[in-house]
Amino acid sequence: MTYKEYGPPSVLRLNEVERPTPKDDEALVKVRAVSLNRSDWERLRGTPWFTRFGGFLRPRHHILGSDVAGRIEAVGRSVKRFQPGDEVFGDLMERGGGFAEYVCADEKLLALKPAGLTFEVASTIPQAGVIALQGLRDKGKVRQGQRVLINGAGGCTGTFAVQLAKSYGAEVTGVDNGGKLDYMRSLGADHVIDYSREDFSKNGQQYDLILDVVGDRTVFDYKRALSPSGLYLAVGGRLSTLLQILFLGTWIGRRSGRRIRILAVRPKVEDMLTMAELCEGGRIVSFIDRRLALGDVPGALQYLGEGRAEGKVVIVLESNNPSGDGDTNLGAESLKDQV
Repeated sequence: MTYKEYGPPSVLRLNEVERPTPKDDEALVKVRAVSLNRSDWERLRGTPWFTRFGGFLRPRHHILGSDVAGRIEAVGRSVKRFQPGDEVFGDLMERGGGFAEYVCADEKLLALKPAGLTFEVASTIPQAGVIALQGLRDKGKVRQGQRVLINGAGGCTGTFAVQLAKSYGAEVTGVDNGGKLDYMRSLGADHVIDYSREDFSKNGQQYDLILDVVGDRTVFDYKRALSPSGLYLAVGGRLSTLLQILFLGTWIGRRSGRRIRILAVRPKVEDMLTMAELCEGGRIVSFIDRRLALGDVPGALQYLGEGRAEGKVVIVLESNNPSGDGDTNLGAESLKDQV
């Protein structure tokens, strides 16, 4: 599924291209599943502007899709960690290429897929799971009894973040659209907010940690919603909001003790494996809203971009579901699979 210009999903085309050849330090992966992320939607449209690095007027890389799971077909001569036949998963955020039957990946970006996870579930973890883990465990250092708010709790990262925060003993508030209130409760959220009816930054409540994947308010709104020593972490959002955080966040912290920062996420194989182990052991659940075919990518991205997805949307290139469940399409009732 290729695109050669920024724009809506209609610019995407399903094409036949040459099978990629791995470089010395790369593995050729036959993709079995690839999950969608907000970053795919932003890179497709070319907004915010920083998503255009490497191709300001036109995209440099023509295939989106970063969170892949599949089987290694071939390896470059310098690859030591993998061999053909290995089942792997990984985050190819820098270059993409996952919305295809085959993709080449640097071996440093891949990890062996746990045997207890399907390809579909493994593909949901690399980006969303790592963001949640680094935000809550590493930067947020969430502890028992703290009050945590997840803005965008019903989406890709939010699904993992709510469950992680609860596992650490936090009191969790989830914010998303009104259609996701029950879904957020099912994840374990203690309180839920429909952002169209209530502004969490103006309701008088304060939180020890806010993990925000939406980023649509001012830094002064976030300051008001934080406890005196609270931490706000932005994962994404409007360019104006991110610029405010960069230029005013430190100043606000010095004056008030409240920390307002951008979460600089670093892809780490170790963190992917940590989240995979939690999923395999049943401590964290990956919720798949829809399983779709490669040709359904345009509609799937539109569905995600409109904020309708509950959990993850996964593109399946070859069925590996032992129950025999088939694909659905965007006109049908969505699949809410707890796996």
